[in-house]
Amino acid sequence: MPQTTPGPRTRRTMTAAARAATKRAQRGHRAPAPETSVAIAGRTVLIEAPKNGWEDPPEPSLDSFEEDAPAKDEVEVHPRGRRLLTPALGVLLLAGLVATAVLGWQYRDGHRAEGARTQALTAAQKAAPLVLSYDYRHLDKDFARARAHLTGGFHAEYGKTTTAVVGPTAKKYRAVVKATIAAPTTGTPAASVVSASPDKVVVLLFINQVTESTQVSGARVDLNRVRMTMTRTDGGWMVSGVDAL
Repeated sequence: MPQTTPGPRTRRTMTAAARAATKRAQRGHRAPAPETSVAIAGRTVLIEAPKNGWEDPPEPSLDSFEEDAPAKDEVEVHPRGRRLLTPALGVLLLAGLVATAVLGWQYRDGHRAEGARTQALTAAQKAAPLVLSYDYRHLDKDFARARAHLTGGFHAEYGKTTTAVVGPTAKKYRAVVKATIAAPTTGTPAASVVSASPDKVVVLLFINQVTESTQVSGARVDLNRVRMTMTRTDGGWMVSGVDAL
């Protein structure tokens, strides 16, 4: 059977049909979108990926970090500020050291003063009967024992007074004076500290003086209050002053 050549119109129709078929084939064979499986509550769920595929998040840019960073002027300390800050810190440090030294000194001073009260009171109770007693029969011995408990200007004053006044009067009237510290019914000596510092303590004593002489009939008893100043020396606590009240 003879072959018939198609005309131009027929060829155009075939070409269009072929193109349409080709497009349908391409749409039918398009690669399916990848799927991603996710486990939810023990079950696996398939999630269809987007048409354009999974895309990684954009990388952060340096500009985003620079925006959050503090400005240079905010973190830097002005040179003038540093110059003012350094002396201020030095003053605070010095003030702290001075305060610590003062507190330490006050603590040590208070501790020493407390010890001085006890030591000076004991020394005063021992010295008072010797300083305020004498016997015309052995004045030199009595005055020497008393001077061993004296110090400073009072030591010299006591020597002058006993030599010029007390000694001659005691010999003339044969005076015997015996002093004791008064004691209440409890037996505790009537003596107390008036004021105290580490090196000086003032003590108040109640003294009973019994005097016998040719000027009195029998024995005379005098009740006296005596303020005795005690001073710390290399040899211990000594009497630096005696005042009758």
